[in-house]
Amino acid sequence: MSKFAVLLYPDFSLQEITCLTSALTIWFGEKIDLIASENKEYLSEEGFRILPAKTTEEVKITDYDCVILPGTINPLPALFDEALIDFLKGGIHSNVVFAAISSAPILLSKAGILKGRKFTAGYFMQMADAFEFVEKDNFTHKGVVEDGNVITAVGMFFREFAEAVLRRFSYDIGDQFMRDKPEDFTEEDLTFYWSDADYEEFLEELKAYAK
Repeated sequence: MSKFAVLLYPDFSLQEITCLTSALTIWFGEKIDLIASENKEYLSEEGFRILPAKTTEEVKITDYDCVILPGTINPLPALFDEALIDFLKGGIHSNVVFAAISSAPILLSKAGILKGRKFTAGYFMQMADAFEFVEKDNFTHKGVVEDGNVITAVGMFFREFAEAVLRRFSYDIGDQFMRDKPEDFTEEDLTFYWSDADYEEFLEELKAYAK
């Protein structure tokens, strides 16, 4: 099994990464570490309050096969978080797969991860103009861009982003990843039953609540 981590910072977007994280955990049984520079509560764009499991002081980036960076509507706090950027710098000469979506590629730029690499991002182009460390000549205006061990994406292509990461790690996700349409299913298709063994397990669990 591969080791995955998600970085947390102020105003991070759950929506942009949950196709990926839910597939990893629910479909494929992977465990994901939530990492932040401080052991404190972080508020997502959507208003969810999340606590990290580990801090950047407690782990090395090379402990992981893939580090996922969600976008954020307010990238400046993360961009000027020295502990977070130093953590990312630890992976410059590694085989860690960096998966960054929306505004998050600017964090990789500052850490030097994108030096000489093609990438895309969902931030406003004036932000690229504001920082010399952004290699604008390598900015590629596509939904998802892969260059070596870096996968970047524009936020609206969160499903394609998830698909690219999952395929990078050779997970079997078929040809129509999360593209099913409700009208393509019959009543029988949408009627669900446990196996006998699973039903018996449910009944045993139910006993604890039925006292």
